[in-house]
Amino acid sequence: MKARGYVSHRAVCALMALLMVCVPLVSHAAQRAKSNWVTSWAASPQPRWDGDFALPVRVPNQLWNQTVRQVLRLSLGGQRLRLRISNRYGTKPLHIGAVSAALVANGGAIQPDTARQALFDGQAYLTVPVGAAVISDPIELSVDDSADVAVSLYFPEPTAPQTFHWDGLQTAYIGSGNQVNNIDMQVSDTSETRMFVSSVIVQRSEPAKAVVAFGDSITDGNASSINRNHRWPDFLAKRLLKANIAVVNAGISGARLLDTGLGENALARFEQDVIAHPGVDSVIVMMGINDIGWPGSALAPHKEPTSAEQLITAYRQLITLAHLHDLRIIGATLTPFEGALHDSPMRGYFSDDKEQVRQQVNHWIRHSGEFDGVLDFDALTRDPMHPARFLPHFDSGDHLHPGDSGYQAMAEAVNLQLFY
Repeated sequence: MKARGYVSHRAVCALMALLMVCVPLVSHAAQRAKSNWVTSWAASPQPRWDGDFALPVRVPNQLWNQTVRQVLRLSLGGQRLRLRISNRYGTKPLHIGAVSAALVANGGAIQPDTARQALFDGQAYLTVPVGAAVISDPIELSVDDSADVAVSLYFPEPTAPQTFHWDGLQTAYIGSGNQVNNIDMQVSDTSETRMFVSSVIVQRSEPAKAVVAFGDSITDGNASSINRNHRWPDFLAKRLLKANIAVVNAGISGARLLDTGLGENALARFEQDVIAHPGVDSVIVMMGINDIGWPGSALAPHKEPTSAEQLITAYRQLITLAHLHDLRIIGATLTPFEGALHDSPMRGYFSDDKEQVRQQVNHWIRHSGEFDGVLDFDALTRDPMHPARFLPHFDSGDHLHPGDSGYQAMAEAVNLQLFY
């Protein structure tokens, strides 16, 4: 018989083993809870298309012994940051010789003494496998809210930019040799596309969350002013700073709910372009006008018309995916498009039948109650005297995209209580 209070050697060992297993797990969980990493900027990757498509690629065929410096406007700032580099559509491993992040001075110049080398598992040289993305080690660079950050990448080997973001609306600077730390780059070429850099994640001292704007060219900011950050998600980001909420732009010009073309269809990219962002809490969906407008135009001359029922089915799938991941999902009505692109090679984008589909879709978005909230961008931007057309003051001139004032009005019309 064992004396009262006696604990066997085996029991002591079991208890110690249990503590040794449990204590690190608790510690890691606490560390994750206090990490406060949130995505502050993004440009959704898309595959480069062939030259026989209706739109120019606008990206170099090859980068070789060259540096590309890209300027990114963050929403929330932080004490440290990480970079995500994507090779999602590459057909071979992506080799990058050096990467840096710095604060922007003006144009392609960076502020002295702010360049920080980005390391990946402690290494400066980076290889990204085919179809993958990699995230840098934390970079010790403190950035303010709404800061402009320059990310510079050096390509020592011949590299085709197969993964890019077409409608960057920001000048990227290209120069010979390794110039990632140069204050003033020697620039030989420029581009208005994004290449390989798909997001910036910041660490804050307090918890933060993100809203993802998931859409097409109207979310991407097409027809807004170059280098001005006048997309509607940019204006919304300024309004949400005080609430400690970042706005992540996951728009792709030409994006569709149902079909893959300039980018993957909405269901195919929702996980990577929405759910995968650290800190995401809500998503705004504004997509579908290209599904309606492309069939019968130069963009998809032989495609059958898209019905409202097909689009509603896709919306319901996005709602299901969002709710399964505990995300709030907000639906935005489709804006007017009569006369869209009529004076361009894309004529045929609008028809009366297509307008009926848009009206049916908007009625469902407004009245079905299936989204967690609604942004009625159609009611805001339409001409009351001609509801199928943009209000002239908001029209960029192509009758499909808002101009700067239209994008600002869209952001100012958003009820911020949807995200609190």
